[in-house]
Amino acid sequence: MFVDQVRIHAKAGDGGNGCASFRREKFVPKGGPDGGDGGRGGDIVLLVDPHTDNLVGLYYQPIVRAKDGGNGKGKQKHGKSAPRVVVKVPPGTMVFRLPEHLGANVAPDPFSPEEAPREQAGRKIDSHGLELVADLVRPGEEFLLCEGGRGGRGNIHFKSSTNRAPRRYTEGTPGEEGHFFLELRRIADAGLVGYPNAGKSTLLSRISAAHPKVAPYPFTTLNPIVGVVQVDEYRRLTVADIPGLIEGAHRNVGLGHEFLRHIVRCRLLVFVLDMAGSEGREPASDFASLRRELKLYDPSLALRPWIVAANKMDLPGADEKLAAFRNLHPDAVVFPISADLGHGLPELKAKLSEIAEAHPPQA
Repeated sequence: MFVDQVRIHAKAGDGGNGCASFRREKFVPKGGPDGGDGGRGGDIVLLVDPHTDNLVGLYYQPIVRAKDGGNGKGKQKHGKSAPRVVVKVPPGTMVFRLPEHLGANVAPDPFSPEEAPREQAGRKIDSHGLELVADLVRPGEEFLLCEGGRGGRGNIHFKSSTNRAPRRYTEGTPGEEGHFFLELRRIADAGLVGYPNAGKSTLLSRISAAHPKVAPYPFTTLNPIVGVVQVDEYRRLTVADIPGLIEGAHRNVGLGHEFLRHIVRCRLLVFVLDMAGSEGREPASDFASLRRELKLYDPSLALRPWIVAANKMDLPGADEKLAAFRNLHPDAVVFPISADLGHGLPELKAKLSEIAEAHPPQA
């Protein structure tokens, strides 16, 4: 099961209460106050784990709670501090804080194509009122989601020359809590974009060690799959197989927004076209439609570097359609390939590595 969006409720632990007590021991008259402090409540921390690939763990456990700190005791005994709760999330996880009126409801898609995030008083806010509080991309990075409450003070802190028997103590502070919306955007150097049955999964299986599902019917890929491509002994890059897009994907038609969001972080876009037109479509029309859908979803994608992988060149009629495509797009970088037979893949891998190294990762 692949989950890339989840709503959770997080509650850090409350701090323990301080203690008001007095030392009562034989041969120690007027022992004085000896109440200890309360322990600190447990924090809730998000940890970026490269071995975690989706948010399915939080899908089945959407309520995350940390333990409360222990109360202080006599003889200046401090309450036990609660351990922090560490929640592992995959690289590319974005954390949004939900307002109160959305806390009990399913959160909407934070970034719809017409509603890009904007800055308000130094905070990133989208039109639904969701505040972006963290964008976790580096493996090993930690983010304090909810801070535990501080422990209260015992009466030993309130003694003075004029108040030798204080009965005053303080209670622990409550831990932070809130509703959050987590969204995963896969991080990859290159993203394979194309219509269903264009050969994206076959291409990924040929150039990497990934094993996506390959079948002769559309929408066999139902979640983005990332494969590692070994260019040479010292260089490698990651390539994401994005599920097939169709006309109107920017309006959430088909898989729509479910997986368009995973393209945003890719440094390079690879348009995989069925150059033989084996599905009854024209490659030039497919290319124009894909470019339009990406631009309507996020205008910044139109400025991203891209190349064309002209697939299925082993089928009849592919050479004529490739020549027509080159006439329409003379400036396009086109690599004729056959993912099924493995033709042209070494040159494609070398070009992917060259462009990925020339462009920094997308923020």
